[in-house]
Amino acid sequence: MKTRALLALTLSAAALAGCSTTMGGRAAPVDVTRYHLSQPIPAGTVAVQPAPSGASGPEAQLYIDAVAATMGGMGFTPIDTAATADYLATVEFRRTDRGQVRTRPPVTIGLGGGSYGGNVGVGGGASVGIGSKTKTVYASELSVQLRRRGDNTVIWEGKAMTETLGAADGTQPTDTATRLSDALFKGFPGQSGITITVK
Repeated sequence: MKTRALLALTLSAAALAGCSTTMGGRAAPVDVTRYHLSQPIPAGTVAVQPAPSGASGPEAQLYIDAVAATMGGMGFTPIDTAATADYLATVEFRRTDRGQVRTRPPVTIGLGGGSYGGNVGVGGGASVGIGSKTKTVYASELSVQLRRRGDNTVIWEGKAMTETLGAADGTQPTDTATRLSDALFKGFPGQSGITITVK
């Protein structure tokens, strides 16, 4: 009986661990809002630059590169010379600490006080969590404004936001920048003034 109880415990632990891994690997959805003039935006050359008041440095460059790559895949041609580009895209990103949460342990074992034939039973009673951790929740936001260089008119702008659990798979700055950029330009130019959720 003891062997059967231990086997059941092992199988339950493995199932719980697998479920936790699956849940933890899912990326949080991205909320996206776009505004535009409801006019065609033909592809052309675009200079992707940081916003004048935005952050700078290596992490900011990741978002600039992500936007350039996404727009390049849409038929726009990123170039370095703003003076000759058809469009100017200004990029701003923000990452803020939203507090900490204690994650659920991947394995929970119930320890009971019952006995079967002199052996200690494994069942209800107290639950012991194994592997619970405290992690920081970060809110990441990407904003892009697209202007027509000829008359400096803002023809499209959008914002994408998501939350990530620190140090989880897919939450590195490069991954987050790519996810936000791809979500922001999904279905470009998108429906103006409507917030959508991209999973």
